[in-house]
Formats: sequence, structure tokens, C-alpha cells
Amino acid sequence: MPSPFPGMDPYLEGYLWPDVHSALASKIRQHLTPLLRPKYAARLEVYLAEDPFPENEIGILYPDVEIVEARSRPETALPDSSRTLTITPPALSLPILQSVQIRVTSVEIRDTANNRLVTSIEVLSPVNKREPGLTTYRQKRKRLYRADVHLLELDLLRRGHRPFAHPRLPKVSYCIALTRTKTKQTEIWPVELSTPLPVVPVPLQSPDLDVPLDLQSVLTEIYQEAAYELTLDYSQAPPPPMLSPAEAEWLKTIL
Repeated sequence: MPSPFPGMDPYLEGYLWPDVHSALASKIRQHLTPLLRPKYAARLEVYLAEDPFPENEIGILYPDVEIVEARSRPETALPDSSRTLTITPPALSLPILQSVQIRVTSVEIRDTANNRLVTSIEVLSPVNKREPGLTTYRQKRKRLYRADVHLLELDLLRRGHRPFAHPRLPKVSYCIALTRTKTKQTEIWPVELSTPLPVVPVPLQSPDLDVPLDLQSVLTEIYQEAAYELTLDYSQAPPPPMLSPAEAEWLKTIL
């Protein structure tokens, strides 16, 4: 069963996102491989990113943390030479949150002759869009640019800060960015919640032409293959952030 959304499904931005992220990377490789061979190959690169503030994602990306009300306890009186003090019981008992190691998968396009990295395709994760991971990821962007590597970034998350910030960047739900080598500009594909994902170019080494990547086909295929509709509750509001009034009204027309 397909997603009810014509483009990105905001319900995939919650606890299913790690699965969606990995599936996107694998499906992108599958789509590109026939277009790249034999001169290029698409490879999956997995790296670990530490999330030191998982409380920001409790109930969104990570499972809910149980908050238990303290049970009523008999008041304990402590003898004192002049008075008796009554201990106030705690209102809540909360678990201590630990840092979480996140596996982030990107797609690398390499030439088969020298195994040189030509293009990096990054599917952004929440850890890439807030500190301290945001600064770390922006440093990676600079390293790739200095190494003459094309960078295609897929930001399919509404929450967080975009690493390719710019005052002229439109305020939309999703955004695709392409930074080519030896250029001083970034190509942008802004995507509204109500519009399909675009077909974007994947640049290669000169004089080879770009190859097309149909992002909507990629998303549609992984949604159906994983049967995400079986575990999504479309009767509830999508994961944060809240939709704009216009988006909320539009949502009523498709669900």
C-alpha cells in the first residue's frame, strides 16, 4: 500500500527514521548502479555519530522514557533536639540519560579505476541538524569541498537546523542541496509537504554527464517494500515540529 502523501511522508520522521534512513541509502545505490557502471560504483559508507543529548528526541526518534510518579510513602520523622523535620518525597523518578551512538549511512560514488571518491550523497539525520553534531557535519562539508568531491544533501527532516543555511533559503518542509566541485554556489530544490520529491542530478567527473536520481521513486519503493503503513498511525498528528496552519488544513484533505 503506498503512502497517502504525494511526496515525503512526515510520519516517517519519528521512531521509524533509522530504518527509513538506511533503506533510502540502499535504494539510492540500487537506482544509481545501472547508470554508473562500469566506470563508477556506488558504495555505502557507515559512520558512527554520538548523540549526547538524546532527551531532545525522546518520544520522536527514541522510544518513550517512562516517567513514574513517586508512590505515596509514609512520612519519615527525624528526631531533632528542638523540632521534627518531615522529608518531602520526590514528585518524579527519572532515568539517567546516556549518550547514544547513531549509525549514519551515506552513499559514495567512486571511480572504479582508482577508487577515488567523486560524489558523496548524504541523507541527513537529526544528529546532523543540531549541536554538537551540526558543527561536526559542517566541518565534513568543508573537507569534501576542499577535496574536490561533489556533495548531494537530502534533508527530509522538518526539525533541526539545515547545515547549508543561507538567508535566501526558502522556509519549506524539506530541501535538497547540491554543491559541485570548483563552484561557489549550491543548487537548491525546496520541497513543500504537498509536492513530490524531485529528480535531481548526480554529478560525476568531467566530461561525464550527470545521472538522474528519482527521489520520489526511491521513497515510494522503500515505503511499499517495508510496509511502513502497518506501523504508522495516521489518525494521530505527525512527529514534531507542528505543521503550519496551511499544512494542517491540507493534511485533512488527504487523510
